[in-house]
Amino acid sequence: MAVTPEACRAGRAILKWSMRDLAEHSGVAWTTINRLEAGAGARDATAAKILAAFEARGVELLHTDHRTGATVSLLPDRS
Repeated sequence: MAVTPEACRAGRAILKWSMRDLAEHSGVAWTTINRLEAGAGARDATAAKILAAFEARGVELLHTDHRTGATVSLLPDRS
């Protein structure tokens, strides 16, 4: 799945993450995230890392023909 600029910003907003926070959690350079959010797009491997970082914290990015954004899923207590 591609990561749209809007969905990436929405996911970061839900988690109250800066671009640098997302970079740290995903292993992607913050400059790459900056370019993605400016509309440059991302390689499949980069998008997969970003998606995994969000999904690990219960945030799912959405992109369909009719909507784009992010949603929160409640994760089971793992304690």
